[in-house]
Amino acid sequence: MLTDVQLRRLAPKDKAYKLADAGGLFILVQPNGSRLWRMKYRFGGKEKLLAFGTYPEVTLAKARDARDQARSELRAGRDPSLTRKQRQAEARQTDRQLRNVGEIWIASQASRWTPRHRKDVETSLERFVWPDLGSLNLNDITPPMVLATIRKIEAGRARETARRIRQRLSAIFLFGIAHGLGTQDPAAIVKGALVPLKKGRQPAITDLGELRDLFRQVEAIPAHPVTLLALRFLALTSVRSGEAHAMGWHELSEDRSAWLIPAERMKMRREHEVPLSRQAREILEAVFLLTGKGPLVFPNNRWAHRPMSENALSYLLQRAGYSGRHSRQS
Repeated sequence: MLTDVQLRRLAPKDKAYKLADAGGLFILVQPNGSRLWRMKYRFGGKEKLLAFGTYPEVTLAKARDARDQARSELRAGRDPSLTRKQRQAEARQTDRQLRNVGEIWIASQASRWTPRHRKDVETSLERFVWPDLGSLNLNDITPPMVLATIRKIEAGRARETARRIRQRLSAIFLFGIAHGLGTQDPAAIVKGALVPLKKGRQPAITDLGELRDLFRQVEAIPAHPVTLLALRFLALTSVRSGEAHAMGWHELSEDRSAWLIPAERMKMRREHEVPLSRQAREILEAVFLLTGKGPLVFPNNRWAHRPMSENALSYLLQRAGYSGRHSRQS
């Protein structure tokens, strides 16, 4: 039987030669110095060979494990060469599964996406796509199958979500095509079959008197003071609510006359400076007494280190009777 010392000392010769281990396993030394693991066996009355790789990448112990596995296949009446090809084919099939390709696509976008957006993409695919299509190979997925998945989302009155899912699916299929894992984009074909969106302006009160009534009614109902202050601050700064939710005390200038919103929270991925009026600064002074010990200006009611819930202001307006009449900025 071979030893590691022998294997390390093997030198090439003018012609290829081999040294036997046991159980049909041997190493073939080529004139160029390559040392190749091989196993000789008989199946169906014919002599065959298996290749296990090169030494030292494949150690003596690993080569013997591969030999033992092959002999186990033989005892079970199976040709280890065919079993190996089947496993390789199955591995290639797994590489082409929609979920596998989708996860690689997501990872490839890491430098372009914010962590929050990446989480949104992962969650949406996990919820709406992987259960139906995730285990299928790219080329086995047809336009009707994609449309059926999209229709389920539309049925839940989430038409905007359905359109985003279709776009993400199309990006995954195109990514797969570019990497030789697929040949078609069925998500692109179904684009015209989606239910049209009814576009319109968000409801908003523009009359100053009515807006004053809104604040009187909102502030007359029981609510967390930080939420009430956040609504007033939003009205005075005209920023998107998502930007205010995650606002940190460190983003304010020393005299609190300006607020610098980081690029990662802006749609255009550019930082944005918001001048703050006297009234906005007064709100910050009031809320500092409530949240100044934490990192966030308007934190979650339960967890001081988490931003305010995205729906907190919407729920506040709904409770005051302004559902469908006035919408907070998204």
